[in-house]
Amino acid sequence: MSEFGVPREVRDLEMRVGLTPGGVLALVQAGHTVYLESNAGQGAGFSDEAFRKAGAQIVYSAAEAYGRAEIVVKVARPTAEEHKLFRPGQTIVSFLHLPVASRDLLQALEEKHITAIAYEMLEKPDGRRPVLITASEVAGWLAPTVAAQMLRSDQFFAAGRHGIGVLLSGLPGVPAATVVIVGAGVLGQSATRAFVGAGAEVIVLDRRHVHLRQIYEEFGGRVTTMFSSEYNLKRAVQFADVLVGAVSVPGERAPVLVTREMVRSMRPGAVIIDFSIDQGGCVETSRPTTLRDAAYVAEDVIHYCVPNLTAVTARTTSHAITNAAIPYLLAIGGLGLIGAIHEDPSLIKGVNVYQGKLAHAGVAAALGREAVVNLTANLPEGANQ
Repeated sequence: MSEFGVPREVRDLEMRVGLTPGGVLALVQAGHTVYLESNAGQGAGFSDEAFRKAGAQIVYSAAEAYGRAEIVVKVARPTAEEHKLFRPGQTIVSFLHLPVASRDLLQALEEKHITAIAYEMLEKPDGRRPVLITASEVAGWLAPTVAAQMLRSDQFFAAGRHGIGVLLSGLPGVPAATVVIVGAGVLGQSATRAFVGAGAEVIVLDRRHVHLRQIYEEFGGRVTTMFSSEYNLKRAVQFADVLVGAVSVPGERAPVLVTREMVRSMRPGAVIIDFSIDQGGCVETSRPTTLRDAAYVAEDVIHYCVPNLTAVTARTTSHAITNAAIPYLLAIGGLGLIGAIHEDPSLIKGVNVYQGKLAHAGVAAALGREAVVNLTANLPEGANQ
């Protein structure tokens, strides 16, 4: 049986938690021990007492949560201060986005012989990424809330810019806002549903015809779909009141599809929400912001580029991530990583680093390195990867 550690998230305004009380209960009932740092769930509305009733052992420092754990469960990528707390040889499960992380994280993982499993890269044979899907759905549904706030006339930004005062739904005799969504994956589809529900006029671009067809059929042609060529992007962004970047490439930096020149062609005061920012951003003028200082102005366009937006719905997001991740955590805890890979070979796609060595070819290439470990050698013959 394994010992799990759940430290309190330390990034500014990050209130999600690695496990909910329900997740703790599932692990404890399977015979595992869970050490949870005091107040780790407070921001998401989970008290220490709720975790204690679920079977967690409450500890009173991050050092103890890390130090007593074989497997550390987090949401946000570990910070530089947390690197110092890594216990040699332990496993860390979290959203990582290593290709765009500071190199000191990889150095710490290598030096401490850590096995690092990235939530965003766990992928089933049919291409579904169970944990990422949940976070993407939350982000998509939040998109109209963010857009509506950024468009408000009482929102003031740098460079003398304020929101242009556009109502997403419009009114009789007044056109609805035009929303352009680049990327029709899970996040893009969720954002489409949310913006259509808010009454906006929605245009979706993607290179995958199957996803465009899904959206076209779901909305009966009420949503305009376009192939994501440079020509079509240039045309679409000019008319956007809101541009949503929802492009994701597993294990790689997001491609920059919207250039600075395209941003310059947008309406003054238009809004860009770049959800790809946790993978580097798909808009050339994007840079990471925080929940405390969420927006800035570039080329007279308002940019909202918060990597951990779903922290604003910390309770919902923590539940969703735990529900998706708990089967993997139970398998790793009960069988060990190699045993869990035999049980579910798709787990292998999430292993970025194994015992301090790069183990994912795509991530290694994005970092300008080569993968040292080939975990596929541990798969049973004929296993579906």
